Amino acid sequence: MQLEEFTKGWEPVHVGLEGAALSIAGINPWLHALTWHMVQELHIVVPHPSYPQQRHRAWVYEVSTGNKTIRFAATELSNGVWGFYVPSQAAV
Repeated sequence: MQLEEFTKGWEPVHVGLEGAALSIAGINPWLHALTWHMVQELHIVVPHPSYPQQRHRAWVYEVSTGNKTIRFAATELSNGVWGFYVPSQAAV
């Protein structure tokens, strides 16, 4: 089985239990989970932050609150443990 290549331009910002506190540009995506808007149909491939040889498929979402919008990718890395990724500064 051929392994998918990692998608360039994404960096991990959080690994934690579902619903745990986190901040992406001042917004906690879990507080707006019902309004995650998928912005592309294809997944990206990201490494597990603690086990970089592992590949995980993540989907890219946006959340808007007031006048602020964040873009992030999220995936369940293991049972109830989620990883969040944001576009790297080099990709912006």
